[in-house]
Amino acid sequence: MREAKQNGPAGNISRRNLIGTAAAGVTAAALARGGTLTLGADDAAGAGGAGTVARNGRIQQSVCRWCYSKIELETLAAEGKKMGLVGIDLLGPADFETIGKHGLICTMTNSHPIHPGLNKRKNHEKCLAMMRASIEANAAHGYKNIICFSGNREGQDDQEGMDVCAEALKKVVGLAEEKKVTICMELLNSKVDHHDYMCDHTAWGVGLCKKVGSERFKLLYDIYHMQIMEGDVIRTIRDNKEYIGHIHTGGVPGRHEIDETQELNYPAIMKAIAEMKFNGFVAQEFIPAREPIASLRQAVGICDV
Repeated sequence: MREAKQNGPAGNISRRNLIGTAAAGVTAAALARGGTLTLGADDAAGAGGAGTVARNGRIQQSVCRWCYSKIELETLAAEGKKMGLVGIDLLGPADFETIGKHGLICTMTNSHPIHPGLNKRKNHEKCLAMMRASIEANAAHGYKNIICFSGNREGQDDQEGMDVCAEALKKVVGLAEEKKVTICMELLNSKVDHHDYMCDHTAWGVGLCKKVGSERFKLLYDIYHMQIMEGDVIRTIRDNKEYIGHIHTGGVPGRHEIDETQELNYPAIMKAIAEMKFNGFVAQEFIPAREPIASLRQAVGICDV
């Protein structure tokens, strides 16, 4: 299936490919190994400035690794710590030691690929093995979240897909409860980036949460993806806050910086999230169209409401 690509300094990045690579090693491989850029201390400081940006503490911020795959993980962790980030999203256990040296945590751990996913029984054995491995790795480090995906419809009815996903999740959620780890299924758009993906509306994801019936299964609400599919972001988050465990950002259109160049009002969104007393993480998941560290620093400031 054709995968939408994003252009910019990071090159033609495919998140699907990066996550799939990590998942192939049952979450034991880092997302980005080759083609990394190591910035010197002076270069990094000059690119992003110095000093803490996230000062208010109302929003616990992190950053998605795949958007910064051209930057050495060590550098990203060091710069993220300076900004006041609490962690990095979408890593595997092989990366835990690197970020730990900088006082950061993994705020979302990879498991199985975006597709094939949990909505087909033939995928359950492989996907659940990866999820269990990620849960155990998280528990060993005291980390909170692992990711999972519905997979694509491929002609399957949405209700049947929900039932089959619930069947799979009920086989692993007991372990998540025991280990105090939350499984988060990501909401993705099926219009631009992930054609035919099943978990593409909040209502479907909430229905799945109700079927699973555990506080250890929630949704990863991706603002970029859901703006494309639904809009009405603040109301949707507010109405479904009990089912949302994690949030991603991104500019619309284009998935670039979250500033005035795009249609979403991120300060208003973050203020609403803070007022809801959301206790999960908000991870920056935009692809920088400008200097990456400077753009990340700007985004952290925008969300520090």
